[in-house]
Amino acid sequence: MIPYRKDLKQKARQLRKDSTLSEVLLWQEIRKRQLGVQFHRQVPILDYIVDFYCHEIKLAIEINGLSHEWKVGYDKLRLGKLKTAGVNVLVFDDLDVKKDINWVLNQIVEYLQKVAR
Repeated sequence: MIPYRKDLKQKARQLRKDSTLSEVLLWQEIRKRQLGVQFHRQVPILDYIVDFYCHEIKLAIEINGLSHEWKVGYDKLRLGKLKTAGVNVLVFDDLDVKKDINWVLNQIVEYLQKVAR
């Protein structure tokens, strides 16, 4: 188990209640082991909360909306720290989830197949 700041637990609960449309759309496709592994929503890891996380294979999935255009440095630091902790991260654009969720799902499935080898 990767440690996390305990104060993030309540914030993660709130984020689950206030999910974005893209998060809801992707969650409908990956929940209940539909892709063969179990994902959880809004999971605290280290000093961050990732959108989706699979403990089995240490995979985080992030959906970046417009606000991330102004957080490039922060996002790079965050990804680096997650990687150092052994977490691989797949990042998708909010619009890709909304407009071409099949492409997003194919990318996730390709990653899962690569890990299974």
